[in-house]
Amino acid sequence: MKPDLHYEFQSIFNSTEAPRTFFAPGRINLIGEHTDYNGGHVFPASISFGTYALARKRDDQRLRFYSLNFAHTGIIECDLSDLSNNEVHDWANFPKGMIKFMGESGYAISSGMDILFYGNIPNGAGLSSSASIEMVTGVLLEGLFDLDIERLQMIQLGQQVENNYIGVNSGIMDQFAIGKGKKDHAILLNCQTLDYQYAPIQLNDHVIMIINTNKQRTLAGSKYNERRAQCEQALADLQQELTIESLGDLTNEQFEQHKHLIQDKTNRQRAKHAVYENQRTLEALQQLQQGHVEAFGRLMNESHQSLQLDYEVTGIELDTIAQTAWEQPGVIGARMTGAGFGGCAIAIVEKNQVDNFKDNVNRIYHSKIGYEATFYTAAIGDGARELTEGVL
Repeated sequence: MKPDLHYEFQSIFNSTEAPRTFFAPGRINLIGEHTDYNGGHVFPASISFGTYALARKRDDQRLRFYSLNFAHTGIIECDLSDLSNNEVHDWANFPKGMIKFMGESGYAISSGMDILFYGNIPNGAGLSSSASIEMVTGVLLEGLFDLDIERLQMIQLGQQVENNYIGVNSGIMDQFAIGKGKKDHAILLNCQTLDYQYAPIQLNDHVIMIINTNKQRTLAGSKYNERRAQCEQALADLQQELTIESLGDLTNEQFEQHKHLIQDKTNRQRAKHAVYENQRTLEALQQLQQGHVEAFGRLMNESHQSLQLDYEVTGIELDTIAQTAWEQPGVIGARMTGAGFGGCAIAIVEKNQVDNFKDNVNRIYHSKIGYEATFYTAAIGDGARELTEGVL
């Protein structure tokens, strides 16, 4: 149950003035994993879980941040004149980075703010809580200071915060899905050109289940940057003979013809995943457009197997969830979603089998891993926005 955020804001900041309320969702990626920074396609959707931010302008230059999710850190304060990354500021570096980068891009942020954050994305689940914080901060600044900022630029600034301020070498998918999400639609995004199209998600008698392994993961400390470097080296090897800008430029057949150019066997595996996963993502759109949900499910299964064997980012928790899900009645596909190394999996499950699915998967998971998984039904919602009265 969501707390009374207006009451919490007025209590924490000792304020009688009503704040404005903003929301940015989390995201799931239906297919197309670790393709975004390889110039391929992704197929994400924004979900109903996300980050709320209540904010008001101050009369001075002070910034005060408070998160109900990290109440033990108390109010974190800084000044608009010093928005440098500060390890002591912990989670507040994400909104600080967004304020800094928007200011440096010429958007006038003329006063300090009091901002209360509350997120109902499971912490560490890999549903992109960091990008959700960045994007809710972006729409908050846009609203409070009446800024005229194109949504794509806000999305790109969010990625720059992640890359150049936080230090995670991530692609643009998370911010894009959160910034431009649309209810009941996924987005096919070309991460090289940023061309995109919306695709209606009509699962009829099925639902998307999110299964949280409850294994915590931190992206910056994971093997994420290592995988990216391996793909960059594979690309450099291929570019000795091929005129390509990214692994996403290759078809499966072209990769097979030229994979011998990649010197290192491990790098060859990583590149194979990037190429084949990109092609799976393009096929997934076609299958969904034709109403072939079962074919889409098979592509999800193939995606997980590639992430397990070629990209090696799954782990025993995600593999147990996916493999157990495949064996359940009414399941047409299941795979890890997000960067991996813990976090969440998704499954497409018949509505009348959902309870059975949860019971069976959780029982087997608990017996093998030693603790329980958590299950959510994903509703696909709109992207980052200000909330009007009555919506909160």
